[in-house]
Amino acid sequence: MSTHDEALSYRAAGVDIDAGNAVVERIKPLVARSFRPEVMGGLGGFGALFDLSNKFREPVLVSGTDGVGTKLRLAQQLNRHDTIGIDLVGMCVNDVLVQGAEPLFFLDYFATGKLDVDTTVAVVGGIARGCELAGCALIGGETAEMPDMYPPGEYDLAGFNVGAVEKSKIIDGSAIRAGDVILGVASSGPHSNGYSLIRKIVERAGAPFDLDLGGVTLADALMAPTTLYVKPVLALLGNYGNAVHGMAHITGGGLQENIIRVVPDGLGLAIDSSAWTLPPVFDWLQREGKLAREEMWRTFNCGIGYCVIVSPDDAPAVARSLAESGLASQTIGEVVANNGEARVRIS
Repeated sequence: MSTHDEALSYRAAGVDIDAGNAVVERIKPLVARSFRPEVMGGLGGFGALFDLSNKFREPVLVSGTDGVGTKLRLAQQLNRHDTIGIDLVGMCVNDVLVQGAEPLFFLDYFATGKLDVDTTVAVVGGIARGCELAGCALIGGETAEMPDMYPPGEYDLAGFNVGAVEKSKIIDGSAIRAGDVILGVASSGPHSNGYSLIRKIVERAGAPFDLDLGGVTLADALMAPTTLYVKPVLALLGNYGNAVHGMAHITGGGLQENIIRVVPDGLGLAIDSSAWTLPPVFDWLQREGKLAREEMWRTFNCGIGYCVIVSPDDAPAVARSLAESGLASQTIGEVVANNGEARVRIS
């Protein structure tokens, strides 16, 4: 019989519906742990329902979407799939948080050429864990098996997050004044930025992933999941909300380009790089990559993953609140008048 006469099936075309169903069944209990009281219904519907009626008076929705860039390549190279989902959540919820919004729910998109159930469950399990740590519900997503689109063993990720803030409590940077100080909150490492450069440096250096960087291996330092700032910052806003004039999540563009995004025109930033010690992984990247100082500031967070801008009088209380939630911070600079010179000066 000619091959043209043979019966075809979705499985023969490369898509395994049974594997997809197996993934859903295994992630259901993981996802359920992230649910909040406002979630209506369970996982698996055509659309996810979330009830805002009892929590906000004048809610303003704040949304964000992101991925984790080529950190995925490293996760696949090292066969470490259980924390990359935390990175995905962190890149989205930390952005939404900047305007004072509480992340409410999250949706993910996972795409691969051939579905590996264990890998997929590990990745989505990490997303569910990230949502749980951030206090937002993983209420939906898409797992797409697309033969011929991705090489064997590779997958791609994207996330979408919705938060809400009372209209009267939006933090938009308009309260920032010259003389305000910048509190820099520690990062766990590069988070999910600069990995195209990082992978080039690792490749050129020929460094083993078990290289010791001050008690942490290179692999662990590079794969450390993104810090989730949500619960500590929401606690801070609950106690000292009026003291916070602006916030910034330090992502692509590094310290050079992110903080200034929330600062009004006519003002600039003076950042003192001696205020904190460059973590070992960044020191190694700069040395091995022979990176110029400016390249470091524009590419990496350099150990500062989140910033809070407050008046000098409020800085001690704000730093204490962050410390009580387990986040180390220090004053790394101040807001200054800008007369046409470079708006960001790093000394």
